[in-house]
Amino acid sequence: MNVILVRYAELGLKSPGVRRHFETILLDNLKAALTRKRVEALVSREAGRIYVHTDRIDDAMDGLVHVFGVASISPAIECTSDMEDMQRTAAEMSRAILGPGMSFAVKARREGSHPFTSMDVGREVGSAIFLANEDRNVRVDLTDPDVTIYVEVRGGRAFIFDRYIPGPGGLPLGSQGKVVASVHSELDALAAWMLMKRGCKVLIWGDEHANVLEPWDPRLKVLESGSLEEAVHGSKALGIVSGRRLEDIDLICATDIGVPAFYPLIGMTEQEVEERLESIRK
Repeated sequence: MNVILVRYAELGLKSPGVRRHFETILLDNLKAALTRKRVEALVSREAGRIYVHTDRIDDAMDGLVHVFGVASISPAIECTSDMEDMQRTAAEMSRAILGPGMSFAVKARREGSHPFTSMDVGREVGSAIFLANEDRNVRVDLTDPDVTIYVEVRGGRAFIFDRYIPGPGGLPLGSQGKVVASVHSELDALAAWMLMKRGCKVLIWGDEHANVLEPWDPRLKVLESGSLEEAVHGSKALGIVSGRRLEDIDLICATDIGVPAFYPLIGMTEQEVEERLESIRK
């Protein structure tokens, strides 16, 4: 593998101008995540895709899946869109991922003008993979294969991969307003995470459980103000976020420091909270 494909989903629904702005923020956040992992990489974007070229694929992926706005990533091998080159590259890759008796399928998609269709790519690349693994008795199964090999052709380049690794989705961190999170429990940390996923820059007040959020924001800032009100007004935040829930309704009603307050966990069940906490601890 020599490149990581980075995809986004929600950003693609924005108008062209807003999308470009959000893409710029996302690229900056991707670079910050790689820097935190001390990974040297070349990050570029082109027509709705972001490419990360690095020789430390595994370390880079560990950072990229913690970047808000990323829908999924795939470690891939890049080659030209020449049919023979795609066949050769896919056949070589298949030897590392197909075991004896396993089934496979090829799914192809393309953008640009080419002397072949996506169906042609799937058929020809699939044939090359089958011939390269004849000694292993592999078989084609288009319905429920053990391994799916993807071929994405974009102009003069092609990317071959076998995995979609999900990211957190949402909007790029810092693309929305700034809020202060009162973090004194894991529930507070989860509430802060959910605002971060919606693009808010979250400043932490009270750091007992801030470590849960560190992988998700390489520039996480912990405020040293004496009170929550001082933290909000001193940082010029637009709101506060807390993990209080429905049983804390009396405390919620008593909170009034002059800015909107967000309680994203208020309608969640215990199981939903625990599942979310487990996902952000990874």
